[in-house]
Amino acid sequence: MAPAGPRSGDAIFASVERVNAELFTLTYGAIVRQLLTDLEEVDEVNKQLDQMGYNIGIRLVDEFLAKSNVSRCVDFKETAEVIAKVGFKMFLGVGASVTNWDAEGTCCSIVLEDNPLVDFVELPDTCQGLYYCNVLSGVIRGALEMVSMKTEVTWLRDVLRGDDVFELQVKLIKQVPEEYPYKDDE
Repeated sequence: MAPAGPRSGDAIFASVERVNAELFTLTYGAIVRQLLTDLEEVDEVNKQLDQMGYNIGIRLVDEFLAKSNVSRCVDFKETAEVIAKVGFKMFLGVGASVTNWDAEGTCCSIVLEDNPLVDFVELPDTCQGLYYCNVLSGVIRGALEMVSMKTEVTWLRDVLRGDDVFELQVKLIKQVPEEYPYKDDE
């Protein structure tokens, strides 16, 4: 039997067990609200959401690799495309596109077509510095670190802040060489 080829984000999303989208959105909103109450500083909430996302990302990458049958990406450009086309579709049910590459191929933007985390959300004036979906930047950073890519992920545009789209900038800081816990017999 031939090995299974990579699966599209749509195919994986259709076959994965899901929770109700409204329940997911409202639960995430409750977490953000509780963080705002507990931490009081918007910058601290942004850091906490990023850290939560990072912790999710370092675990989520295993599920992604197991269910998507994606082979090892050749470079950062291919990795960004896989995140946008397969990862976002697989876990959030939304498509994304990769744009604005720099000349070195180490920095790009991921533009989300939709964002289910922001359904029913309006930010009050007291929370204008909040990156409500900062958990997503942490997820990307954590997942990429698990595949040996140290990155910096920041929000460039956010619909909740009055922009027309959700846009994340992903910048490759360095490719970390893989280390094996044992030496080969020579």
